[in-house]
Amino acid sequence: MKNAAFKDAAQGHLNDQQDPSGQEPNRALGIPDATRRCRWIADDIKASAFGLFFVSPSPERARLVPCLDSDFPGTGVATRFIAGANGEDIVRHTRTSTAPHWWADDGMPGSQGAFLALEWAERIAPLVPGTNGIAFPVHADRGQCGLVIFMGPDIVLPAGLLYDIHARCFALFSAVAGTHPGDAGKARSISKRELECLKLTANGNTSEEIAKLLKLSVHTANQYLTQSAQKLNAVNRNQAVAKALRLGLIE
Repeated sequence: MKNAAFKDAAQGHLNDQQDPSGQEPNRALGIPDATRRCRWIADDIKASAFGLFFVSPSPERARLVPCLDSDFPGTGVATRFIAGANGEDIVRHTRTSTAPHWWADDGMPGSQGAFLALEWAERIAPLVPGTNGIAFPVHADRGQCGLVIFMGPDIVLPAGLLYDIHARCFALFSAVAGTHPGDAGKARSISKRELECLKLTANGNTSEEIAKLLKLSVHTANQYLTQSAQKLNAVNRNQAVAKALRLGLIE
């Protein structure tokens, strides 16, 4: 299925789907609401963990930037592992395709049977060792793309529901990525240095590497990142980076 077809299906979910409380979904979602909606999808497929990632803007240093996960407002160990791993292959695939990727640990056969029945999905090496999971590439306006990932030993995903679940992931990502660019002006003024630190973080650099590149002390680099997170109302630097990407503050 082409990107456009998934976007059409996603738009249908945004327009027609109601949440369990009977409230209409918003076109743009805050992180708490998006986390709740992602949890609904996870519950529907019996996943025990989930995460939503943006693809970093740097073509030289491919990386997945965490936006939210099942440990919100914190960041789970699996999410940190995925963000810190060498992600060139999965990022390259995400930028060019919408085909889901799945993985299964040989010692955890539960989900593997469900995944093997998914003709359109492809098997990859585990994104997190010792886990089973499936990753849905998702795309939004302004060229933004990312992954919605679900993990768990007993995921249930009938082949007939694959496209529906993927469309819901598209809708979720579009709603998270759809923060109006004009909202950037509502954020407290972010300095050039703070934006530079955020962009380098998005490209996978550590505080030590940022300090070296910008000729700062590590303390000062961390201070810039803390300040930018506060100004963006983010709970940590990863969420600050994800929000800055959504607002178009960094590319």
